[in-house]
Amino acid sequence: MATNFKIFISHSWTYHQDLVNLRNLLEARGYFNVEFLEATSDVPINSTNATYIKQALKTKILNSHIVLAIAGVYATHSSWMNYELQTAYEYKIPIIGVAPHGQERVSAIVQSFARQTVRWNTESIVQAIRRYSI
Repeated sequence: MATNFKIFISHSWTYHQDLVNLRNLLEARGYFNVEFLEATSDVPINSTNATYIKQALKTKILNSHIVLAIAGVYATHSSWMNYELQTAYEYKIPIIGVAPHGQERVSAIVQSFARQTVRWNTESIVQAIRRYSI
């Protein structure tokens, strides 16, 4: 029976297309079943209350096998990504950094939390997910 990986993708809403592209990449991979748990601009957490949003994100992260962090340099300046990564790290949910397609530089924040940072390559990402998922 194939494993169904529950993945939370930490991302910047400003760069929503990176999230869409990463999800498409993983969904297109044969013999690899994924369920995505992150909040998106299409399915947001409908609240302006930061405490409520943090609790909802924490629940999603704790229900994940792994967190993928899109590691563009913009991640260094995202307080929400920082919260998501700190939460995953605190609760020992493995974090994998994923360098956005074509980018050489990656976020120092993501690198500091990630067990590994991989390039935008399906097999590298899938291999890291399989290696580190809990």
